[in-house]
Amino acid sequence: MNLKNYLWVSEEVQEALKNNQPVVALESTIISHGMPYPQNVETALSVEKMVRDNGAVPATIAILHGKICVGISPEQIEYLGKKGLQVTKASRRDLPVLLSRGEDGATTVATTMIGASLAGVKVFATGGIGGVHRGAETTMDISADLEELAQTNVNVVCAGAKSILDLGLTLEYLETKGVTVIGYQTEELPAFYCRKSGFHVDYRMDTPAEIAGAIAVKDACDLKGGLLITNPIPQEYAMPEEAMTACIDQAIEEANQQGIKGKNITPFLLDRIKTLTDGKSLAANIKLVLNNAKLGAQIATELCKLKD
Repeated sequence: MNLKNYLWVSEEVQEALKNNQPVVALESTIISHGMPYPQNVETALSVEKMVRDNGAVPATIAILHGKICVGISPEQIEYLGKKGLQVTKASRRDLPVLLSRGEDGATTVATTMIGASLAGVKVFATGGIGGVHRGAETTMDISADLEELAQTNVNVVCAGAKSILDLGLTLEYLETKGVTVIGYQTEELPAFYCRKSGFHVDYRMDTPAEIAGAIAVKDACDLKGGLLITNPIPQEYAMPEEAMTACIDQAIEEANQQGIKGKNITPFLLDRIKTLTDGKSLAANIKLVLNNAKLGAQIATELCKLKD
C-alpha cells in the first residue's frame, strides 16, 4: 500500500512548502468537540485568518473519508462543525482503523502532529496539550500527546497543558521523554486559562526568531521529537487562578462520581468548566488559540528565513 492512498495535502500547502513559505498546522478536534455549531466553525476560520494575517499559510488537519487531509477547505470545516460529536476524536491508536474503513476523524494534538509531519509542516499551533491526569499514579491516564512530542518532529505552540491536569507530573513526564519546554516571554508554565501555574519551564525565550533558531539546531542535530512552546493567554483574557481551581476541582469530583474516564474525561471537564464559569472559560479558550496561532505564524516565518 502507498501513503498517497491515505494522505492528501492541499495545493496551497504543497506550494508553500515547495517555495519555503511559512505554514502552520491546526487541529480539528476543536471544531468537532471543542464548542457547539456554528461557533466552532467561526472560531476555526478566525484562527486560520490569524495565521494568514501574520504571514503564514494555515493547514487545518482532519481525517476525511479515510484520508489524512492537510489544509482542508472552509466547506470541509463546515462539514466537521455540523457533524460535531458524531466525528471520532482520533488519536494515534485510531488512525489505522479510521483510514482503512474510510471514516472521518477529528485530529487531536497527537494526530495533528502525525499529519503535519507526513506533509513536512514543522510548526503546529493549538490551544493546550493533553498531559498526565490527576491520579495517574493509579489510573495510568496519560495523554498520547506527550508520547508524540517525544517522537514526532513537529514543534507545538500552546498555552501550556490544560489546567484540568496534573501539571507537575506532566512536566516530569516531558523531562523523562527529553522534550524541551520553552516559555515564550515567561519562565513559568502557563496553565491554559491562567497565566501562572507555580511550575517552571526549561527555558525562557523572548522572540520568535530565538525559538526558530532552537528548532533549526534541533533539526540539524537530527534530534527526534518536537519543542513544546508555551505561550501564556493574554493578561486581559486570563481567568483568576483561585476561581479556576475551584471550578476544576468541582468538575473533577463530578466526573469521578459519574465514573467518566478515558477519552471522555477531557470533553466532560471542559464542558462543566464552561458551565461553572458562565461561558467565560470558552471565551478565554478562543482568545488563547488565536494568540497561539499568531505566535505559530511568526515562528514559522522566522524558520523559513533560516532556510533561505
